[in-house]
Amino acid sequence: MEHAVLGAGAIGGLVGTAVASLGEGVTVLVRPERLPGYPANLSVERPSGAIAITAPAKVAATLTNPVDELWIATKTYQLKTALQAVQSLPRYVVPLLNGVDHVEFLRVHFGTHFGPHFGDDRVLPATIAVEAERIAPGRFVQRSPFVNLNLPASGEQVLGAIVARLRDLEFTCRFIQNEQTLLWSKLCFLGPFALVTSASGMNKGEIYADAQWKRKLISAMAEACAVAKASGAEVDAAQVQAIHIQAIYDGLPSGIRSSMQKDLASRRQLELDAIGGPIVRGGERYGVDVSTTAALIAVIGAKATE
Repeated sequence: MEHAVLGAGAIGGLVGTAVASLGEGVTVLVRPERLPGYPANLSVERPSGAIAITAPAKVAATLTNPVDELWIATKTYQLKTALQAVQSLPRYVVPLLNGVDHVEFLRVHFGTHFGPHFGDDRVLPATIAVEAERIAPGRFVQRSPFVNLNLPASGEQVLGAIVARLRDLEFTCRFIQNEQTLLWSKLCFLGPFALVTSASGMNKGEIYADAQWKRKLISAMAEACAVAKASGAEVDAAQVQAIHIQAIYDGLPSGIRSSMQKDLASRRQLELDAIGGPIVRGGERYGVDVSTTAALIAVIGAKATE
């Protein structure tokens, strides 16, 4: 099949390289000024023991030819502008953005531009959990020992064959029936971790060694789970905490930091609203106490304006 990747940062680069290495056609969409000298081969450095990935890919500033899959991996605040590069109709759209609000935006956008029924069943929201970075144009590094890719069950017929081969590259992939469960399961993990690391300035190991910050992490996770459940996600707070605290957080390298924390340290724009906003707005909508989350957001907002 033919694929395009909108958002050639860490996540888009990792996914694009992996898909291209399977023999699929991949076009990476980049800003016009980045076209000259962009490498013909993508590469991903991976943790010790994992398979390094290198694969050829095309590069373009705009998508003018139809593709089977458009993978979107921009930052949420870049999405609206970035979509101007998509000038042809993809068969399916697979967004990998943080948060939950982008899904409805994309369905409205593609429905408006390509027909009212396009967005309903052709936007297949997915989530990915991995620590990765772009170190140069076309060159990426995977720092976490895992890549967890979750996709909607409605996309299994379309993406099943690719997902099966991604598992050979040590991707952990699941198809999830309930869309809200898919989206919120990541946010219940990502949101608290991103907010606590960014507000504290600490990495995972330092947070775990500090009783006060670890309590805030657990409290923020409980708040996110409560909002998720009220939003229709099939999540159980105790189970989610047990899974993420014991299996995921405890398995993460001690020095791991969140992307938001790195963006804050580098004075880049933050995805604060995309990651924390749905939890706070959901708390207001459903009458859920989200005071820990709101306080963390306030601390990060103050840091960002210093």
